Amino acid sequence: MVTAERQGRLPREREDHFMRLPGAQVVSTRALLMVRENIRAAIEARAMICIYGQAGRGKSLAVNTSLRELAPKLTRRIQFRSRPSTRDLRHELFHALGLQGRPPGQPIEFDRMLRGALEERHVLVCDEAQWLSKMCFEYLRYLWDDIGSDLTIVFTGGDGCFEMLQSEPMLESRVYAWQEIEPMPLEEVLTVIPAFHPVWADTDPDLIAMCDDEAAHGNFRAWAKITHHLTAGMKESGRILDEDLLRWSYSKLRQRPVVA
Repeated sequence: MVTAERQGRLPREREDHFMRLPGAQVVSTRALLMVRENIRAAIEARAMICIYGQAGRGKSLAVNTSLRELAPKLTRRIQFRSRPSTRDLRHELFHALGLQGRPPGQPIEFDRMLRGALEERHVLVCDEAQWLSKMCFEYLRYLWDDIGSDLTIVFTGGDGCFEMLQSEPMLESRVYAWQEIEPMPLEEVLTVIPAFHPVWADTDPDLIAMCDDEAAHGNFRAWAKITHHLTAGMKESGRILDEDLLRWSYSKLRQRPVVA
């Protein structure tokens, strides 16, 4: 449950990992380091950037971790799960910015209030940006373009985010940097996963490689789910990690059929 004082803020660190996986650690992957550098540069330039990629690749974790380090007090976060109107966007910004009183009833008054608030330095994270409409993108551009604005915008999103922003020329031309989060290659998996959770610390690299090839495919969320099933199975059975138990753990993930 998000309390009023937490609304619009970065999530707590315990919420970074899928299912709040106990024992999971933040690991400085290549993607996370690049996200941190892109966000740092965007804040310095007061720019807009877009960080996108398919679900489960660690976009939100990388963005949240970077902003806790770079701008924890400046960051405000908004997120939608369906197509919002500009009215919805205004109200979400009102609450995320922690503005006092009741939201203005007229758009002109509302815009004046938001523009005034954004004269103070802010970093705005627009999560799941692929759900924003053309009018919402245009409204965010309007706020960012305001001569008195001191605003950095970080767009993040999954499937469709890149295409959505690219389809808006007035916005696309203002995006300072684009970063796609790719799956981890095997060489990185073999380094990152033993540091990700204690259960993998002394695991045979061949087992990790097998698990990645057959189930995880360099996807952090898949690794978190497998780790959760594995640690639960080890606790219930009293067994240590072996190939059979590992295969049992990732058999619970839905596998796409192989097309000949």
